Amino acid sequence: MNALIGLQPTDFIWAVGMMGVAVAISVWQQLGLERTLMVATARTTIQLLIVGYLLWFVFDLKHPLAVLAVIGCMLGIATIETRNRIGKKLPNELWLIGSSLAIGMVTTLTYTTVFIIRPAVWFEPQYLIPLAGIVLGNVMNAAAIAGERLMQSVQSHRYEIETHLGLGATPQQAIASYRKAAIRSGLIPTLNAMMVVGIVTLPGIITGQMLSGVNPLDAASYQMLIMFMLAFSTLIATVLVVRGISKQCFNAAAQLVLPN
Repeated sequence: MNALIGLQPTDFIWAVGMMGVAVAISVWQQLGLERTLMVATARTTIQLLIVGYLLWFVFDLKHPLAVLAVIGCMLGIATIETRNRIGKKLPNELWLIGSSLAIGMVTTLTYTTVFIIRPAVWFEPQYLIPLAGIVLGNVMNAAAIAGERLMQSVQSHRYEIETHLGLGATPQQAIASYRKAAIRSGLIPTLNAMMVVGIVTLPGIITGQMLSGVNPLDAASYQMLIMFMLAFSTLIATVLVVRGISKQCFNAAAQLVLPN
C-alpha cells in the first residue's frame, strides 16, 4: 500500500471549490441554502483546524492528563447535546445522562484497551482519543433517541400507565413496555449500520485507514472491532439513561409525575 498523499494549501482551495459549486446550485435552484452552506463550510474549516492543532499537540505531548482532558471535554459536550435533544427536562437529568455516557464509554474503552488492542501505555492518544470520540458520538445519538422516545411514550400513554398503577403494578412494571421500546429505538441505528456495513456502505474508519495506506484486511478488522464497541457501549448507555429517566417519572408515592 502507498503512503497517504498529503494535501497542500492549493488542494484545499480546490476542495472548497466543491462548496462554491454547491452554493451556485442552490442559487440556480432557488433553494435559499446559500448562507447555510457558507456558514457550514466556514465552521467545518475552523473547527477541524482547531481540533487538528489541538490533537497534534496532545499526541506529541503524550501525557495522561492531556488525553483525559480532551476526552472529558468531549464527554461534557456530548452530555449537553444529548440533554438538549430530549424535549422534556427532568431533575438531575444532566448528571444522569453524563454518568450513563461515561459508564458506557469507560467500560467499552477499558475492555478494548486491556483485552484487545493492548497499547504500550493505557493513555496512548493514538488509540484512546479516536476511539473515545467514535463511541461518544454514537452513544450520544442513541441515548437522545431512547430518552426522547421514552418521554413521548409516557406523555402519550399516561392514562394507561396510571391505570396499571391503580391496579397494583409497581412504577417499573407500569412503564416496562415503553422502557423496552425506547431502548430498542436507541439501538436501531447501530444495528442497521451493522447489517449493511461492507455491503452498502464503507464507514469512515475503514476508508480513512485505507487512504492512509493501511492494508484493507487490517482496516476491516478495526472496523469490525469498532462496530462491536458501538453496539456494546450503546446498549449500556441507553439502558442506563432510560432506566434513570423512568425512575424520575415517578415520585416517592409511586405516582406518575410528568415533566413540564
